[in-house]
Amino acid sequence: MKKIAIVTLSVALDGEKGYSRFRFLANMLSQYYRVDLITSTFQHWEKKQRDVSAVSKMNSKFNIELAYEPGYKKNVDIRRFFSHRIAVKNIIRLLEKREYDLIYCIIPDNNMAAAVGRFAKKKGIKYIVDIEDLWPEAMEMVMHLPEILNRMLFYSFRKDAKTAYECADAFVGTSDEYRDVPKQKYGIEGKQAVTVYVGCDLSDFDNGAKEFENKIDKPDEEFWVTYAGNLGSSYDIPTLIKAAQKLYDDYPKIMIKILGGGPLEEEFKNIAKAKPCNVEFVGYIPYRKMAAYLVKSDVLVNSFVRKAPQSIVTKIGDYLAAGRPMINTLTSPEFRKKVEMDGFGVNVEAEDVYGLVNVIKRLNVEKDHNDLMGGRAREIAESQFDRKYSYQDIKELIEQLL
Repeated sequence: MKKIAIVTLSVALDGEKGYSRFRFLANMLSQYYRVDLITSTFQHWEKKQRDVSAVSKMNSKFNIELAYEPGYKKNVDIRRFFSHRIAVKNIIRLLEKREYDLIYCIIPDNNMAAAVGRFAKKKGIKYIVDIEDLWPEAMEMVMHLPEILNRMLFYSFRKDAKTAYECADAFVGTSDEYRDVPKQKYGIEGKQAVTVYVGCDLSDFDNGAKEFENKIDKPDEEFWVTYAGNLGSSYDIPTLIKAAQKLYDDYPKIMIKILGGGPLEEEFKNIAKAKPCNVEFVGYIPYRKMAAYLVKSDVLVNSFVRKAPQSIVTKIGDYLAAGRPMINTLTSPEFRKKVEMDGFGVNVEAEDVYGLVNVIKRLNVEKDHNDLMGGRAREIAESQFDRKYSYQDIKELIEQLL
């Protein structure tokens, strides 16, 4: 039986916070291959070291290998850079101890993808790069430095990305935009590339929604507009709060629910305190309960700032699975076109308070149209975002390479 390594610094193992995408992929591929999931001792979302002995006792169809990483306190932090460097060296040491037929590695971290790529090239191992985010573009947005400083500071990130793409035999992009990055930004052509949305485990989402539906109290007269996700610099929560403040007097039954946490949570809460508004910071809740919140809501908001470089992000699968209309402020041309063409939501310009207010007011009264958009959302979730079907494209790509 062929052996595969899946390499990522960030994955939620059983019982942990965070994204389960690579755990799902490892579990699926273990039906056909021997699979090692290689990740960090440091749990990215909880910002703490894992209990290595507890991980070793986890009951899974695949093997879990942990590479030591010292850790960091914030997502955007110079200590994260050095922490990842140490983890990458330890990942390479783990790879050297075993023989693999194929390595599947996420980018970012760019340095990890480059180092693993060089290792795969040297050993003659097939190599797939999974493009899930763009570094340094996301960092440049946060740091707001002059262009010349950006180019100097992030030179190594671009160099590592190019190395990773040059070493790869194929690419998986979580959107068409990301799939085409090696060709469009780095001039690397002639390699297989497929788009596979991050998506969700639809049966797990539905089971969670059913389990918690009676534990979330929503008065019939209230109209819930809900955001779920990180509270950081990419996400335009201030505009959502300001819209709630303008709606407060005339639409007292419109409620803004904000699920999740992040580095700017207190700053966002202070904006909400400045003027009266029906905004509730629900905080972080487990995935299955979050599913129930999304299903209970009337409208879901994919809220991003104007300069956000993201494309089709992780939460989209969950939003669509909920079967509710979506308000989208992300500027990604690919996703804005998808919202319109697939008919599951409404695009609003990022950081436009009045535009957001007007759309919320309209959706508050257009219940029949909302049902149509919500039904379309669920159809798209089932046909394009359910991992047990969509991830078969990854399996087929691996089969072709092997």
